[in-house]
Amino acid sequence: MQELMRSNDVVLLSFVDALLKDADIPHFLADVHMSILDGSIGVLPRRVLVDTDRMDQARRILKDADLGHELS
Repeated sequence: MQELMRSNDVVLLSFVDALLKDADIPHFLADVHMSILDGSIGVLPRRVLVDTDRMDQARRILKDADLGHELS
């Protein structure tokens, strides 16, 4: 798996999660439970990981949703 993007914005992460689910792209939201370590203040970014063979498709979906600036 490769990192598609990282963000502290939980709304953005939720939107990207929904976009990838709708496109049936296998992905994993990493570091979701790291808020335990940072005291729930959202300092540590969460990462969206995508299967390497589907990375181009996932990047295209985010660009089409005008989120290209969020890509890693």
